[in-house]
Amino acid sequence: MASSAAKQPQKGAAKGPAAPAGGAAAAGAAMPLASPLMGGINNKKKKPFLGMPAPLGYVPGLGRGATGFTTRSDIGPARDANDPVDDRHAPPGKRTVGDQMKKNQDDDDEDLNDTNYDEFNGYAGSLFSSGPYEKDDEEADAIYAALDKRMDERRKERRELREKEEIEKYRMERPKIQQQFSDLKRKLSEVSEEEWLSIPDVGDARNKRQRNPRYEKLTPVPDSFFAKHLQTGDNHTSVDPLQVQFGGLNTPFPGGLNTPYPGGMTPGAGELDMRKIGQARNTLMDMRLSQVSDSVSGQTVVDPKGYLTDLNSMIPTHGGDISDIKKARLLLKSVRETNPHHPPAWIASARLEEVTGKLQVARNLIMKGTEMCPKVRHTLNICSLSLSLSLTATFTVSQRHCSCDLLTCIQQIKFSISFTLRESLEALLQRAVAHCPKAEVLWLMGAKSKWLAGDVPAARSILALAFQANPNSEEIWLAAVKLESENNEYERARRLLAKARSSAATARVFMKSIKLEWVLGNIDAAQELCTEALRLYENFPKLWMMKGQIEEQSENMDLAREAYNQGLKKCPHSMPLWLLLSRLEERVGQLTRARAILEKSRLKNPQAPELWLESVRLEYRAGLKNISNTLMAKALQECPNSGVLWAEAVFLEARPQRKTKSVDALKKCEHDPHVLLAVAKLFWSERKITKAREWFLRTVKIEPDLGDAWAFFYKFELQHGTEEQQEEVKKRCENAEPRHGELWCAESKHILNWQKKIGEILVLVAAKLKNTF
Repeated sequence: MASSAAKQPQKGAAKGPAAPAGGAAAAGAAMPLASPLMGGINNKKKKPFLGMPAPLGYVPGLGRGATGFTTRSDIGPARDANDPVDDRHAPPGKRTVGDQMKKNQDDDDEDLNDTNYDEFNGYAGSLFSSGPYEKDDEEADAIYAALDKRMDERRKERRELREKEEIEKYRMERPKIQQQFSDLKRKLSEVSEEEWLSIPDVGDARNKRQRNPRYEKLTPVPDSFFAKHLQTGDNHTSVDPLQVQFGGLNTPFPGGLNTPYPGGMTPGAGELDMRKIGQARNTLMDMRLSQVSDSVSGQTVVDPKGYLTDLNSMIPTHGGDISDIKKARLLLKSVRETNPHHPPAWIASARLEEVTGKLQVARNLIMKGTEMCPKVRHTLNICSLSLSLSLTATFTVSQRHCSCDLLTCIQQIKFSISFTLRESLEALLQRAVAHCPKAEVLWLMGAKSKWLAGDVPAARSILALAFQANPNSEEIWLAAVKLESENNEYERARRLLAKARSSAATARVFMKSIKLEWVLGNIDAAQELCTEALRLYENFPKLWMMKGQIEEQSENMDLAREAYNQGLKKCPHSMPLWLLLSRLEERVGQLTRARAILEKSRLKNPQAPELWLESVRLEYRAGLKNISNTLMAKALQECPNSGVLWAEAVFLEARPQRKTKSVDALKKCEHDPHVLLAVAKLFWSERKITKAREWFLRTVKIEPDLGDAWAFFYKFELQHGTEEQQEEVKKRCENAEPRHGELWCAESKHILNWQKKIGEILVLVAAKLKNTF
């Protein structure tokens, strides 16, 4: 408008002659009005509220319905609690007047639905909540509050007591974790540094695939590859993928394409000389044929049907090089020629020939060595070496040099017994006792031989001659008593024991006398003999054990306890006495006393695996498995190489951890029979029959005197073996004649089983075994 007003006078001035004057006047009159008008135009562009603070509750864009959103930059850092609150922005739902009115209307509306109505209380909400709150309303609220407070105080003590009892009952039923382990936390102050270090790690319960990740597998380069490049003259060691046939695929097609050119991979320079191989095979066959003939009778022992099949086993079993064997043969020959009376040289030479398969040469060296060294005990080693070669020749050699050498005589008698050479045995025994009349073992071997043959009178006559040569021999007296008692001649046995007590009154003689009266039921006579023996041998623990067991059998627990206590005063280092006393207290129900006895025994006998094992079993039988595990950890710390403790620890673990525990046991006690037996039982429990049988065989081979191993082995064969396998185990056990083992001794030394044979005891022990592992 200003611009159009300014243009109109200019147009009028241009059209008329009076325009200049009027236009000038108009222009002069208009200039004062133009200045305020231009100032007003400039003031309108500048907003009056710019630079001023926003009014309280102002929200930008709220009037036109724009709603903003909040981002991280709008919130900013965390505010302190003391920061002033910004009330300029209203919260959602209260930003406009319409929101406030809608909220008030919603609050004023009452829920008058039938579901919200009760016949006694009426509507759940207040019908007069929208009314004014006056002084009488305030007074009524105060009166109701006072009544509620008074009613609440009337039963406050009873309610609080009931709540306290309920809380205590709840805590007793469901105690907190910190309350459950409060007593154990106090005992943590007593744990030493070694015990902390011995705490086992937590088991890995992850998935098997996570526990056992697949490692990178590297396949070695075949020998044909190196042979090819050695013959072609290449000297590089890196393998180019392009050089590999079929681009790295060993067997790309099953049709034999791995060797596409017949004979192409066999270079001419490295051909095998088949003629030499045939000559070597013929030489080996000739040598074998010359060795398999019997050197005495000349009869062949070759099986013509299975000979060709058995050719693979004809290779000598030595692991050395042929050149090394030649050097050893020359060296031993030099030693023999330098010192022909040196027995180890002949023994080493014979063993070398035996290992290389030249048994005839070994025989010749044995015969020549016995001629050069006739009176040396090392001849026995040569004879034992030749047992697998020729029995008759060995017997001849050994008999030739059996003069007055006691060790030689015993070895030869054992040889004759092993191979049932009865005629030669009797003649040899007569010569042996003539040269060595004071040797008790020779007399006993002769008497046992006659007894096993069923000739009891001949055995009596041999023992009678032995009495004349050795009148005060304890072994001969006891052998005579055993002979009579085994043949039910109890009166003869009593007379012999009476004579033995008068001539050779040893502790063993008294013990056998007490046992004879005990097993025959003469308890009074046994007690009298026991009292007499203890006056002479009070430091012999077996006498105290027998006295306590006799009283315990008679139900005299107090006298048995007294006998065990007196025996421990005289023999504080006798482990069986401590065990008997502890088991007596456990049997009568005194578990605390039994525990104290075992603790006292461990103090007096440190590093005793038997006492630790009994302590662990005592807690386990009482149902305290946690305490038994703790004791087992302490026991393994004190006795880290005890096989019985490791064997027991394997089956104290849960089934998933038993295999790991058995591996630790084998690392500590690799050749212990108890650990091997535990591993065999572990395989048995996992139904791995073949492995279990192998470990049972390994156990009885390492320790054939362990009766428990035979019993478990026989029980295993009863469940998983054939009748032939069962009879084989029983026969091997009878030949081994085991004498030790916790379960075995409990049956073999029982009074009711004193006349039972080894096979019968094996059946009894196996029948009492239970598969609790």
